[in-house]
Amino acid sequence: MPSYLITGTSRGIGLEFVRQLSADPANTVIGLVRDKQATEQRMKEWKRDNIFTIQINDMADYASLKNAVEEASKITGGSLDYAIANAAYVSKLTNYFTFGDLPELIQKDMVDAFLVNVVGVVHFFNLTVPLLKKGTAKKAIALSTGLADDNMNVNFELDVSSPYSVSKAAMNMVVAKFAAEYKREGILFMAVAPGLVDTGAGDMHPNASELEKKRFNETYAKFMAYKNTPPITAEESVKAMLGVFESSKTGTDRDGAFISHLGNKQWI
Repeated sequence: MPSYLITGTSRGIGLEFVRQLSADPANTVIGLVRDKQATEQRMKEWKRDNIFTIQINDMADYASLKNAVEEASKITGGSLDYAIANAAYVSKLTNYFTFGDLPELIQKDMVDAFLVNVVGVVHFFNLTVPLLKKGTAKKAIALSTGLADDNMNVNFELDVSSPYSVSKAAMNMVVAKFAAEYKREGILFMAVAPGLVDTGAGDMHPNASELEKKRFNETYAKFMAYKNTPPITAEESVKAMLGVFESSKTGTDRDGAFISHLGNKQWI
């Protein structure tokens, strides 16, 4: 009975992970969210008894996360096969501005991004390693982004989403450090980017300025210059990523790897 513990399952890619994985009644799927009631309402129509939702305050709240992992451990009997760090902070303040546009807001956004996307992942992995050691699959995955790839940023002049991109690049190193520490114990750590995904949630906040809308369109055009293909659905992305998770093994070049949903360095 494979077990999965996934952060950020209230919507989008996280919710799709739960939907696909819980379709197999042999799987135990546990999601960590900040709004348990709303999340369970979204899942209600599935009528599946192998889904468990646990509320946390925030990914950077160690005590809350520790309590949630302990609760998950009781559900799984003290072991875990897959730990999937999906939750992320994406700023509504500076996401479509450059470092030079809003220097007075950068510090707050950088700190907020690092707390969730870096420190939160460190907490999550530290807390789940003891369970993974007792599991069968022993796989820990953090969702990253092609925006954390330096070559892609420079070659296609991707100058926005800076706090998010930098924090995800740092998170990739977190994954590498955990891989360095635990590969001898047979635990696989990877960072996997989901591709250019249309989650149905919208990419701009309701009060987006004209400049933000302009930057969004410019960035989308740069993505299309990288690969002229429409965004994939969350269903397609998750299906592809699960294939990468399943096929990857420790003791190979996948230890500590930063790859895409395609299993390589093609981000879109």
